[in-house]
Parts: sequence; C-alpha cells; structure tokens
Amino acid sequence: MKTRVKWVENTLMLGESGSGHALVMDGPPEHGGRNLGPRPMEMLLLGMGGCSQFDLVHILKKGRNPVTLCEVELEADRAETDPKVFTRIHMHFRVGGPGLTEKAVERAIKLSAEKFCSASIMLGAVAQVTHDFEIVQG
Repeated sequence: MKTRVKWVENTLMLGESGSGHALVMDGPPEHGGRNLGPRPMEMLLLGMGGCSQFDLVHILKKGRNPVTLCEVELEADRAETDPKVFTRIHMHFRVGGPGLTEKAVERAIKLSAEKFCSASIMLGAVAQVTHDFEIVQG
C-alpha cells in the first residue's frame, strides 16, 4: 500500500491514496490553517470507523443477517502532552435490519475488534478502545 501527502500551503495538505483518490486535510486557524478539511488525527479516527464498519456489515451479511443501516460514532481523548496520542476511543454503533439480533451484532463487533479490523487493533495498542451498540429501525 502506498499513499502520498503533498503540502500545499500553511497547514493545507493534499492526500492521495494508492487507489487513486484524493482528499484535503487542513489545520485550525490558530495554527495557520483555513479549516478546509479534516485534521490528520481525525482521519485516523475516520479510518478506524470505516474499517470497523466495513467488517461489521461484512460479517453480518456473511451470517445472512439483513443489514439496512450501520453507523458508528467515535469519541476519543488524547494525551495532554506531546506526542498527543489517543488514550481512549469509544465506538458507538447504530445498526438496523429486520430481525437483527443483539447476539449477531455483538458477535460481529467482537470479531472486528479482536480479529479483523487492523486499524482498531493497531490503535488499541496505545489507547483503551471500548464499544457499545444499539439496534434501530433501518
């Protein structure tokens, strides 16, 4: 896997993925940015959320569980001193589908967290990662 991040100006950066996609990252105005994109540390959380959600939907569908909605909200704390690594990350999943059971969702989250989601497992090496979920109409 390869990516490239090109500095544009001030704190504005253009990220290019190996799969041919681009995104803008920027810093806050108090650090010279113009707030034109997410912060790099927010990208880490977004990546973790996307990786976990991908696993969750895949595992549920593979188990023939009808998934019609899946969202994950992540909330994180960072260390107060440099390096300001994540110290706590909480993931709240909202999952929906006709006949979806708590047992199936709980199993899928556990498999993702412990076996499949490389982003979650990697960040979990430095931060306390917790999960919860709710089943909603979807």
